[in-house]
Amino acid sequence: QVQLVESGGGSVQSGGSLRLSCAASKYTYRNYCMGWFRQAPGKEREGVARINSDGSTNYADSVKGRFTISLDNAKNTLYLQMNSLKPEDTAMYYCAASHPYYTAYCDFTSLSRNAFWGQGTQVTVSS
Repeated sequence: QVQLVESGGGSVQSGGSLRLSCAASKYTYRNYCMGWFRQAPGKEREGVARINSDGSTNYADSVKGRFTISLDNAKNTLYLQMNSLKPEDTAMYYCAASHPYYTAYCDFTSLSRNAFWGQGTQVTVSS
């Protein structure tokens, strides 16, 4: 059974940085699609960043230029480096890894519907 465990969340002031980690166990497919989502209270879950086995990445417009997604294959760990954080980035952040049959459809919509999920890590940005 695939397990995803996020860490690295916390409380920071506006303009600060955090790096989220997602340790993946038993997710060792040659073709993969992984990403980060977030959900703020009273809002729908939204895709933040995603990466696939070709190395291509995609970001939500709201985080472009501030967030960077990366994957350490040796450690089977997904990262999200978050810089210049804003209060509107406050949310629970979730790691997602696509079910193997859906890795070819590596977009936020497909990933949100066909993925294994972590338990989430809270990010709070104060002004």
